[in-house]
Amino acid sequence: MPTVADFAAYLERFAPCATAAEWDNVGLLLGDAAASVERIMTCLTLTPDVAEEAVRERANLVVSHHPIFFRAIKKLTANSSDGKVVFPLMKAGVAVYSPHTAFDNCAGGINDSLAQRLGIVNLVPLRPRTAAAQCKLVVFVPDADLQKVTDAVFAAGAGVIGQYRECSFRLAGKGTFFGTEATNPVVGQKGRREDVDEWRLEVVVPERNVAAVLAAMRTAHSYEEPAFDVYPLKPGTAGGEGRIGDLAQPVTLGELVARAKDQLAAASVQVVGDLSRTVRKVAVACGAAGEFLSDSIRASADVFVTGELRFHDALAARSAGVCVVVPGHYATERPAVEELAARLAAEWPGVTAWASRVERDPLA
Repeated sequence: MPTVADFAAYLERFAPCATAAEWDNVGLLLGDAAASVERIMTCLTLTPDVAEEAVRERANLVVSHHPIFFRAIKKLTANSSDGKVVFPLMKAGVAVYSPHTAFDNCAGGINDSLAQRLGIVNLVPLRPRTAAAQCKLVVFVPDADLQKVTDAVFAAGAGVIGQYRECSFRLAGKGTFFGTEATNPVVGQKGRREDVDEWRLEVVVPERNVAAVLAAMRTAHSYEEPAFDVYPLKPGTAGGEGRIGDLAQPVTLGELVARAKDQLAAASVQVVGDLSRTVRKVAVACGAAGEFLSDSIRASADVFVTGELRFHDALAARSAGVCVVVPGHYATERPAVEELAARLAAEWPGVTAWASRVERDPLA
């Protein structure tokens, strides 16, 4: 039977916590990682009625998009707003995991789901994220050391490219050296130039792991003075926040609004712009993401779709000539929460998974 830890590991792979916003609070926030899971519920927000449903329906784990705690809690009582949610879950042994902004922006996450429902294709991040600094290690090793050195640098954190690990390149060649009288070469003799069959081994290394990888390489290498180079790599991008792309066919703003209302089951949709205007390039950022308006303007989007927008941002959008569609915070995120329940059910066929049936849009 799977455990809370198994689900946490799966969710970490799907929506890595390291990609969440710095201010966010994500991961396993409540419960015993070793506890078994037979029933799992997803929701957008853990409110007292949703927590009551989790207890009543005997959920072992709740995946709540919004964290139960955003800030440090100095006091937690049964009558406090947080306590009304947390106490019943604790008494019933229900664990809580929150992916929040990591889920917003991961591949197959909320922004991808929102864009797909609106018919947007050719998606790229609206705000690309600079990848962590990387280096390339090139080390020359004799055939007898090749496997040993390769295993050592992999174990120290080298060779990871995206979702692949133990990645390397090897090229056979000839190395030369002349050992002085103070040397004790493993191959050949000192006092003369030697030609040695060697392998050129290349691996990428996160900059933060370079020292550890070099230490592991030196330990595994049989040479007194291994020959190696470390090259800094130009930073690339690794995913990002929000999405921008094109509609398969241009539509009027009014048609896009109608599509958003239908596909997101939105009770109402606020709009900035002329409903008769033809639009094609669309940016999306789920939830309370009005801050991405400036990114949408820079990207020359025709329309920006988000869950919440402040009055003065609406004025700024109108001045910039960018249309805005605001279906609501709940409407832009809840559909993906339902999809997550289906994803978890498919991954663990023996586990009952569902999206909260009592959760409602508080502004509907």
